[in-house]
Amino acid sequence: MKHLYVFLLLLLPLSASAQRITIDKPTIECGRTGYMQPVTATFELRNRGHRRLYIESVKPDCGCTGVSFPKEVGAGDKFTIQLTYDARQLGRFHKMAAIKSNGSKDPIYITMKGLVVAELEDYTGNYAYKMEDLLLDKQELEFDDVNKGDAPVQEIHIMNDGADPMTPTVMHLPSYLSAEVTPEQLLPGKTGTIKVTLDTEKLRDYGLTQTTVYIGRQLGEKVSEDNSMGVSVVLLPDMKQFESSNKALAPKLQISTTDIDFTNFEGKSKKSAEVILQNTGQSLLRISSMQLFTRGLKVTLDQREIQPGQSTKIKITGIADELKKVRSRPRILMITNDPDHAKVVINIKK
Repeated sequence: MKHLYVFLLLLLPLSASAQRITIDKPTIECGRTGYMQPVTATFELRNRGHRRLYIESVKPDCGCTGVSFPKEVGAGDKFTIQLTYDARQLGRFHKMAAIKSNGSKDPIYITMKGLVVAELEDYTGNYAYKMEDLLLDKQELEFDDVNKGDAPVQEIHIMNDGADPMTPTVMHLPSYLSAEVTPEQLLPGKTGTIKVTLDTEKLRDYGLTQTTVYIGRQLGEKVSEDNSMGVSVVLLPDMKQFESSNKALAPKLQISTTDIDFTNFEGKSKKSAEVILQNTGQSLLRISSMQLFTRGLKVTLDQREIQPGQSTKIKITGIADELKKVRSRPRILMITNDPDHAKVVINIKK
């Protein structure tokens, strides 16, 4: 009897821990799909128990969802379960399935979500940029002319041009940016989107703010120049002081040109140009910020404050070797207190 008691004690922890199923992601966001274009979600699971796992059934919550799963799984082995929605109804979908097995007393639930649209826009052939086998339609993001309180969104279209599934991710996001990737898993040959949202309340300074984020094909991928993406934000100042009757008293900027041609350096390493700024308004004109979007330029401003009727000069110098290397569009940003010219961009042609 004593030996039987000891045997039962040894058996209890084994039975309690013999089966344990884990799921990497119990809910998968599938993104968009076209009407009557079935979409599949692949769930990665593992039998962490010490015995063979027998799956009795995977029952979806409606007949519009098909399932695929293994009947048996070895101890410690990984396995996948697939749900396929037939996409025969427009709008958002939220499909759930219950997994019944000898691995748990209660069913385990998995969910796929997404959106069925009437016509799925085809971006095939529109991907101008390549990060190994991840294709993108943009290499930089620009949030221009935003105001405090705005929450603008930029969308990047991506495509898996490789042979293996990806889980694209955006790394090194500053506090004022957030990103959502759909679908979470990008199968070979499939397309998806990255939505980047700007929270202007978290920006401290008016004018230009720049940063670099990195696009990874998988979580934990190393960052480098090859998978970098520049992000620029132009936050405009508040011009409420010059609304209605006060506008007649506002400063007024007149600029000699907003286009500089640096396409031909004539064999020289540097080339310079001048831009004249004149205040034709009734009050003091202030240049509160002057910033460069790219390297390869040197800018000097004679005066930041211009009295009515007065003028000042900007000297712009282009450096040939550095301008050749820049990927983004070279330009100079000025922020002024002229309500009609709060933001002025001087474009550089190279």
